Amino acid sequence: MSRSTAQSNVDLRSAAPEDQLAWLRQCKPDEARRFAREHDWSGDPRPVLGWVMAQKFMDLGTALTVFLNGMPHRFNYMPKRDVPHELCGAAQMLDTICLRLNSGFYLAWPDQDVSDRARILRWMDAQAEDRQEGRQGRYVLDERIVATLLDDELHLDPRAETAVYHESRSLLRDLFSPVLELGVSRRMLRFHPPQEDPNDDLTNLRY
Repeated sequence: MSRSTAQSNVDLRSAAPEDQLAWLRQCKPDEARRFAREHDWSGDPRPVLGWVMAQKFMDLGTALTVFLNGMPHRFNYMPKRDVPHELCGAAQMLDTICLRLNSGFYLAWPDQDVSDRARILRWMDAQAEDRQEGRQGRYVLDERIVATLLDDELHLDPRAETAVYHESRSLLRDLFSPVLELGVSRRMLRFHPPQEDPNDDLTNLRY
């Protein structure tokens, strides 16, 4: 990373939410994912993360990193009524990310490097211990969906592929493939890596 780029990133992190959103709407998807992974959760993350975490280019690995950056353990065993007012935004943002994670909204990409494997495994181990002790936290991640990332279950070997795929996209299939197949369809992965639609704006989703 060049010095000028590093400086611009520092300026961006200290910018007002509306300026951060303006930058996110025109930046490249990999830049937006990096911004999300580095976002400061000390204030209310909803104005900015609420938009970027609703975009189609957000992958499962990045979503898990962002979720853990929000320190969900702070609220995992705390009744909602006891969450301090100044932290309600963070707790609700974590609620939204957890819901999307478990619904299959975030897709695991084949051969993706799991940079946060250790933290993810610690969370999943603690979740398994809770289950054995008959306890359940506020944020329970679906092990099957997380496994598509940790176990690289969507790995494709081109030499073993014999199926014929259609290159024409199906909007309904792409929308529902995360729920039906616990991940992106093999046809979509082969021909259409996830791309951002600049016309998409999911900021109206309710938390």
